Amino acid sequence: MKKYRLLLPCLMLAVSLHAAQLPVTLNSAGNFAVLGASTVTNTGPTIVNGNVGLFPGTSVTGFPPGTVAGGAIHANDTTAGTAQNDLTTAYNDAAGRAAPTIIAVPDIGGQTLAPGLYKTGASSSVGITGTLTLDGQGNANAVFIFQIASTLTTASGSQVVLINGANPANIFWQVGSSATLGTTSIFNGTIMAQASVSVLTGAVLNGRALARTGAVTLDSNTITNPGAPVTGGPGVGTASVPALSAWALGILALLLAGSAAWFNRKSHPRSVL
Repeated sequence: MKKYRLLLPCLMLAVSLHAAQLPVTLNSAGNFAVLGASTVTNTGPTIVNGNVGLFPGTSVTGFPPGTVAGGAIHANDTTAGTAQNDLTTAYNDAAGRAAPTIIAVPDIGGQTLAPGLYKTGASSSVGITGTLTLDGQGNANAVFIFQIASTLTTASGSQVVLINGANPANIFWQVGSSATLGTTSIFNGTIMAQASVSVLTGAVLNGRALARTGAVTLDSNTITNPGAPVTGGPGVGTASVPALSAWALGILALLLAGSAAWFNRKSHPRSVL
């Protein structure tokens, strides 16, 4: 019986790691706060804290009046080209993550979500009206990944709020079409859009606007590159261990069921008449 008392905690820990996610590897794309493919266009006094890149397009307009702080503009150069290649790899990484929680409603405003992997279901698009809260649960390594088949649209004045250690550097939005951040909205995380990213008037992005094939359009925004993902530090975090495969979880479930049956037979032996 002693060996089963030792086995059960291990099984419970292993199952708890099933939903764990490592951050998406951005490589050189992570050096950009804004990265477009066709054009990057700005209107008004936008401030981009980080690099602005474009490839294979050549037209970056609106700087000034926009300003780039702590970075540079890379238009159709090798640096931007490498970043676009790395963005494709990162996009495919995020899209290929398995065993997600299905998003059951088309608008996730008003919810509080724990770290993990989320994917659109019956509705292929995601909207955010009001406030979406991402709860890091006291873990600085917590990772949030959203797989959105079509569009991401946030309403005017909406907010993505981070609590209990959630970090914008560890939040990733993989968008199968285009993303639009509504006027004066506040958003956190790296947007990786297959097509375009539009950041409407006065919106604030603590993250990255990365477009694979289309344009990035800005208007009087503040955009801040959040830096590299956090994967270290004390404690066991959701970003510090890989998720188990469905096959491994099935074996663990069988072992757990077998140990429970063994214990039940030992605790309640059948009577012999």
